[in-house]
Amino acid sequence: MPSDAQTLLAKLRDWTIQLAYLPQTLRLVWVAAPDWTMAWAVLLAIQGLLPVTTVYLTRPLIDSLVLSMRAGTSWEGVQHTLILAALMAGALLLTELLHSVTDWIRSAQSELVQDHISALVHEKSATTDLAFYESPEYYDRLHRARHDASSRPIVLLENTGALLQNSLTFLTMMAVLMPYGSWLPVILVVSTLPALFAVIHSSQHYHWWWTQTTPDRRWAQYYDTMLTQSPAAAELRLFGLGTYFQSAYQTIRRQLRTERMRLLKQQSLARLGAGVSALLMFGAVMGWMLWRALHGQATLGDLALFYQAFDRGQSLMRSLLGNVGQIYTHSLFLGNLFEFLGLEPKVRDPTDPVPAPVQLKEGIHFRGVTFYYPASERPSLRDFTLTIPAGKVVAIVGPNGAGKSTLVKLLCRFYDPQAGGVELDGIDLRALPVKDLRRLITVLFQWPVSYYATAEQNIAYGDLSAESEAAGIEAAARAAGAHEVITRLPRGYKTLLGKWFIDGAELSAGEWQRIALARAFLRRAPIILLDEPTSFMDSWAEADWFERFRALAQGRTAIVITHRFTIAMRADIIYVMDNGQILESGSHQELLAQGGLYAQSWAAQIRANTGLPEKTSCLPISPPITR
Repeated sequence: MPSDAQTLLAKLRDWTIQLAYLPQTLRLVWVAAPDWTMAWAVLLAIQGLLPVTTVYLTRPLIDSLVLSMRAGTSWEGVQHTLILAALMAGALLLTELLHSVTDWIRSAQSELVQDHISALVHEKSATTDLAFYESPEYYDRLHRARHDASSRPIVLLENTGALLQNSLTFLTMMAVLMPYGSWLPVILVVSTLPALFAVIHSSQHYHWWWTQTTPDRRWAQYYDTMLTQSPAAAELRLFGLGTYFQSAYQTIRRQLRTERMRLLKQQSLARLGAGVSALLMFGAVMGWMLWRALHGQATLGDLALFYQAFDRGQSLMRSLLGNVGQIYTHSLFLGNLFEFLGLEPKVRDPTDPVPAPVQLKEGIHFRGVTFYYPASERPSLRDFTLTIPAGKVVAIVGPNGAGKSTLVKLLCRFYDPQAGGVELDGIDLRALPVKDLRRLITVLFQWPVSYYATAEQNIAYGDLSAESEAAGIEAAARAAGAHEVITRLPRGYKTLLGKWFIDGAELSAGEWQRIALARAFLRRAPIILLDEPTSFMDSWAEADWFERFRALAQGRTAIVITHRFTIAMRADIIYVMDNGQILESGSHQELLAQGGLYAQSWAAQIRANTGLPEKTSCLPISPPITR
């Protein structure tokens, strides 16, 4: 078999595979807007028949007009002509009316479909494993899915509808041409085959280019964000980085633009060649029909009808191929959307779940846990064992990268360990329903989110499952030391926080942290996890805060991850952690008596604060802030 034929068959096979997404898309559109979709389909069928009606009326109208001109201007002579003209005008008017109604229906349908798809993307983004967010491939998929979710499904639907409408019109147009020669439909189809090959080839090439350049487009988006969003504004001005990021953005855009224009040039040349071949064949067929008319084998009405029918037939075939190409192109891109929506989390509810404990009685146990982050070759924890007694406040100290925050992520079951297990009162977390497990836990993460909402809403986000009354919100704010901050705001608890919206009030990093602490405290969970809870507080504020926190944590199990010994020393138990292992444990006084790394670090901090020379090595734990 010639290589060109093999290539064409391979492209047709790929095209057939990609069309598998078409039923999924149509089902998605139907779920989003069933009534509008039904109305749209009915209108398409009517509009598919109207062009043939107009073409079919051409021959009797012209022949009647010729007879009327020969018979004179009497009413009897022009009556039939006027009726035919009125019918054609009515058909044209109805066509325009249906176009307007269809546009209105399509707009309503588009809004519903876009909202439905956005909801699906948001739901998938909110429920996928945390591990996905640490993968560049995930962000590539998300970028493509969000881009494709905005318009392609409705455009695919429009092209599918146009394909059905044009197919109906084409078939009826062929019925009009058949009396002039049964071979004419074959000629019409053959004349457009070069365009079919061009459409499939250009669609595949463009999709391949779009997929390969996803990282480049994401880099361009990153540089655009750096240049236009507030978090980087100060450093860009201080270090003079604006020009650098502008240049980086323009370089990527120039490269993408050049490659895109090259693709468009190739597509345009292919379409030009296909169009010229179709025009030559049209000229040959029209020459044959003109020869018949000159020899009295066809009337002037026949010639006009044939011209319109064949010309419209070729236009319809080009439209059909264009529709097929667009359907294929959008199916390729919608593969990205459905691939994203098809992501399956690895952290799932168990088949036979065990009821979660209401209150811890024994405590939390890490038993022989080994854990690697995705795509990491270095374990964060290796054969790690730790017991946290119920009802105790436990501090975990250690250098950056020791694995402290990993404990929080495993306990919240954002990840599952590769070996070993984490238990609550002897129950492996994987045996508990994920939602029930997380209801047992309240967390202040190392980098809490600053929600652009009112101060009251910011705190209420800690527990949306319950009706958060003002008294409970204020109590949580007082416990976190945020009440005084909030009362100084223009509208108190009703003040909008952040500067993204009008009338918003900005807070300092320490004040935002107090709001986040209040949010964590509002969630009356039996397990409290705090990751660097006072990192933005001064030494006076943190001592006062911790005393209030001890009262709040009474009867609950609390884990405080911190670099500050002024916090750690007040805990019931202190664990010193490094390189994914527990090195020491005990109370503050017990650890000082042991004379190990904790005692060395404590002594080093005392000497640093008193100005004495440092003589001993120490665990690299940050000293407390002093004023």
